[in-house]
Amino acid sequence: MKSTDLQTLANFANGTLSARGEALVSRVITDSRKVAPGDLFVALRGDKFDAHDFLPQVIAAGASAVLVEQGRGVASDSCAIIEVADTLLGLQSLARGYRCMLQPLIIGLTGSNGKTSTKDLTAIVMACKFQTRATLGNLNNHIGLPLTLLSLEEVDECGVVEMGMNHAGEIKVLVDIAMPDAAIVTNVGMAHIEYMGSQDAIGWEKGTLPANVHDEGVVVLNANDPYSALIARHCQAPVFLAGTNAGDVRAFDLRANAEGTAFKLDFAGEVVETFLPIIGDHMVGNAALAACMGWVHGIAPADIAEALRNAKLTGGRMETKSVQGIQFIDDSYNANPDSMKAGLSALAALQTSGRKIAVLGRMGELGIHAVTGHRGVGAHAAALALDAVFTVGEEAALISEAAAGKTETRNFPTHEACAAHLKSFLQPGDAVLLKGSRSAGMEKVLNHFTNS
Repeated sequence: MKSTDLQTLANFANGTLSARGEALVSRVITDSRKVAPGDLFVALRGDKFDAHDFLPQVIAAGASAVLVEQGRGVASDSCAIIEVADTLLGLQSLARGYRCMLQPLIIGLTGSNGKTSTKDLTAIVMACKFQTRATLGNLNNHIGLPLTLLSLEEVDECGVVEMGMNHAGEIKVLVDIAMPDAAIVTNVGMAHIEYMGSQDAIGWEKGTLPANVHDEGVVVLNANDPYSALIARHCQAPVFLAGTNAGDVRAFDLRANAEGTAFKLDFAGEVVETFLPIIGDHMVGNAALAACMGWVHGIAPADIAEALRNAKLTGGRMETKSVQGIQFIDDSYNANPDSMKAGLSALAALQTSGRKIAVLGRMGELGIHAVTGHRGVGAHAAALALDAVFTVGEEAALISEAAAGKTETRNFPTHEACAAHLKSFLQPGDAVLLKGSRSAGMEKVLNHFTNS
């Protein structure tokens, strides 16, 4: 972050500064183990911890200041104290104030699937014209988003911030902090339906982001998603559509190979050829959204095409790894029924000399839709005529059961047992998709496979 004086930060946080001093803060941090001189440490309280307990260690590490709840500070000659009523709200207010001080172009991004991938692609495209910083990994919640905003430097002209949710009202909290000038909604799917109740409710929640973009901003929606028309009606900003074979920016003529997908992009009549070094037609749709956001901000189509050719995503998202002549597609970071089906379709379309095997784990936060969601994925896998569908864990067994009879299936109790079977089953030239919700930890299968 830009080095900022303590009184300014205290004002942003709606707090009281105990000692003004001459110190400048160059980073805001919530992890007491990583504190260094020049840091402002925010003492958050969680269900299982209270960071106020670590204030002595934080001060000893050289923190310039601590943000604490009223009456919870620790006396120190070297460390200033900013007191607030609630440290989480203080952090969020601090981020909002800092964002207002810097005034970068803020692009907010949400959706049921592909948020992090589209965020990465958007940042790559926007960097053609703007000094750009984006959410690290998927730090997209009520703590991660403020920290992302507070990481912006004075030279940064654009921030691409991911916004996640699993309960109603959470997107509005993030919007009020970030005050986005532009928005992308990747799609409206079934993710988090356990808490939201219906897909319509998910669509309404996702639509909160674009609806709150000011009338001089811009909104980019998925031309292939049926909820986009409804979301667009609630937007005050101009709306552009992007997608595969549809939209103001249209990806078409897709040609997939083992390294990614070649395709053409039509920018309202101006057509360029490009290549995305990431497997999956759904990733091309994400690239179209990113391309559209860059285009409406004045980036030339040829420059966008070149940026996409050099794209690289956050790990665990359709990441290809060659091990012993076998191509693993690591899409293990998260999953829901829609993203599972997209990953399976990408595997089926892959050009390979060997077999195509899906190794899948459970999908979380489906609630009463868990059985139908898992069985639907299994039916989709069966329809694609994959060579094998292996699953790990009791709940994921529903997937392999639904695929049984159409392909080879087997369920394993542990990642290690699955990896052991793969050791004897796989052959050079085979392609393997690893996917499941974060709680399924499907990357462990690959870890066991390579380490055993």
